[in-house]
Amino acid sequence: MLNIHHLELFYYVAKHQGVSAAARNMPYGIQQPAISGQILALEDYLGGPLFQRRPFALTRAGEELFAFIKPFFDGLEVVEEKVRGGATQVVRLAAATIVLRDHLPEMLQTLRPKFPKLKVLLREGVQPQIERWLADQEVDLAVTVLDGTPLLGVQSEPLLQVPIILLVPKALKLGSVEELLKSDRIEHTLISPPLNETITKRFQDYLAKRRVVWPPGMEVNSLELVETYAASGFGIGLTLAIPGRVLDKRLRALPLVGVTPITVAVLRHPNLPPVALALIEEMRKRAKTMVAV
Repeated sequence: MLNIHHLELFYYVAKHQGVSAAARNMPYGIQQPAISGQILALEDYLGGPLFQRRPFALTRAGEELFAFIKPFFDGLEVVEEKVRGGATQVVRLAAATIVLRDHLPEMLQTLRPKFPKLKVLLREGVQPQIERWLADQEVDLAVTVLDGTPLLGVQSEPLLQVPIILLVPKALKLGSVEELLKSDRIEHTLISPPLNETITKRFQDYLAKRRVVWPPGMEVNSLELVETYAASGFGIGLTLAIPGRVLDKRLRALPLVGVTPITVAVLRHPNLPPVALALIEEMRKRAKTMVAV
């Protein structure tokens, strides 16, 4: 008789098109080698492969099996909530470190009285990662930079505009951006997010218009690290003027006039449960208080 657990693992592998993606999306912890081993056991039992590994593709037998089990596993969450007698209270959210650390805890505390069974699945990441997770439906909503048109099937709601700034160590004695950019090539180390993030792309576009060459000398994957390394004297940091955030005393913030501010937005899939909609409302309130600071 078929092992139900093996079928469940195969369902997630087929749904997310790969063993590693399945491991990231399982509702409980299980490592990639364990999934691979149990899928091999299922294939041995059935007498043949269920999918091609690279590139991923279901075999004919895999397509037939997935078509048979998909309705059952797709409907489990709905049945679970019906048996429990309540609507789902699970939120899958992706955001940058600063959102998850400095803002989300208070918002979740506000939601708990109304949603006592609240379960939150959090992913910390940078803009390109977050966009990929949304596209792959690994998260339901995200707080990140809105850069152009959202992904197909993803709705967006701007929350606030945030200026791009430079963080200059006070020891450098620089008083303005103009003083810094008077050369056509800047020798100071630029500490910035990766080049594929909107904040860095906009700054580099600004430099190109001014015919100034200043490539990143240190790439980091969070704004917190930009500030940390700039304050430690490793260079000049490229970051955002986040309302209410207290700047390290070793740094001076220089505004970048002429650089388009960043739009921070909620990106979401449609038809979210009430708990996710309630969290979005808390985000709106939070954004308004930040703008008022």
